[in-house]
Amino acid sequence: MAVDYATLKKGGFMRQKQKNNFSLRLRVVGGNLTAGQLMKIAEVAEKFGDGHVHLTSRQSVEIPFIKLDDIEAVKNALAEGNVEPGVCGPRVRTITACQGQAICPSGCIDTYALAKELDDRYFARELPHKFKFGITGCQNNCLKAEENDLGIKGGIKVSWKEDACIGCGVCVKACRSSAISLNDGKIEVDADKCNFCGRCYKACPTEAWDTVHGYIVSFGGVFGNSISKGEPIIPFIEDKEKLLKICDTAVRFFEENAKAGERFKFTLDRVGREKFEQEILEAYNE
Repeated sequence: MAVDYATLKKGGFMRQKQKNNFSLRLRVVGGNLTAGQLMKIAEVAEKFGDGHVHLTSRQSVEIPFIKLDDIEAVKNALAEGNVEPGVCGPRVRTITACQGQAICPSGCIDTYALAKELDDRYFARELPHKFKFGITGCQNNCLKAEENDLGIKGGIKVSWKEDACIGCGVCVKACRSSAISLNDGKIEVDADKCNFCGRCYKACPTEAWDTVHGYIVSFGGVFGNSISKGEPIIPFIEDKEKLLKICDTAVRFFEENAKAGERFKFTLDRVGREKFEQEILEAYNE
């Protein structure tokens, strides 16, 4: 009986160089696994693999040396621990994320909650080629958002509250982009220099800033055989529903315009980034 390798790969089972051996990629959202899931993964690796796992560059876990005859037993065993296979091939891949504001002091958004929402919305959606989302919580950019087809970076838009300010100048020192100055007891913010890092607000001892938490979205990153940094279109997106509309628009644009085997960046180059920018702005302004 012929082996349907394409279907196996779609379900996360990737052929190894060793005949009839597969490395199983697991579904990991935002880099988070429970202790129970880890125990089940270790159990399956011991029983059906060679006793080790591989941590991928995109926050997933792979169990190598799964035998062809054991594939169904492996899936059933993993399901007992609430662990699912991941995906490979031409579809939306696992959503990656840093720890974000739930844990990290620098975080500006809840990266895991957003990763879970995007995973529920897009995971394994069939497309002309792979499509990667990455979410990072702040301008420290630990997850390197611009490497992704669609990267999301958390940010904070600030406005000074004069009545709460004591003129200490801590925010001026905290700002790494030289966007803040203190003159005659008044704070001035250069909007063209502000990168929405939120360091001024986090450093302020008197909470002298009004804040809006939001998103900086980049499109068309690729860091494989070709390297290109994703670029933003809208400087700062305040509303999550607008963010989701923009994500929907980007995925649909890729689905409708890409050739088979063509990454998003090269679709934008071929079709015209101006056309894509127009559709993104229309979605944002709806």
